[in-house]
Amino acid sequence: METATIIIRVIRSFEYRNIRNVVLKNVPLSLTTEELKTRIIQELGVAPGLPPPFRKYEYDTLKIEHHAHGAKTNDPVINHENDEGLILKAERTLKESDVRHETEISFFKYDDYMSYKKNPVLKIGSR
Repeated sequence: METATIIIRVIRSFEYRNIRNVVLKNVPLSLTTEELKTRIIQELGVAPGLPPPFRKYEYDTLKIEHHAHGAKTNDPVINHENDEGLILKAERTLKESDVRHETEISFFKYDDYMSYKKNPVLKIGSR
């Protein structure tokens, strides 16, 4: 079975850049997107040092941010390009979605993302 280490960028707020990374090791690439979401939510419940607002938020979308040694976007929060190709579809496996070892994946609420995409302004302060 093929496995990978995946970095999950948990985005609680786009405007305030409230982002925490969670590293998942030995993730089978045969998992579906829905199975990965379940695993991430379980990990958020026990991840050390993760503030409570990150644990209870209603995340619903996974999007490939970039692959290891690949180009990164200019936006410090999320890559807004190629939503169709980079947002992981529920019925597909990670391998079918082109997830590889050390791929960085953003986990966020879709409605928040669409609002940020329409007006990508960063705010000062904390949420």
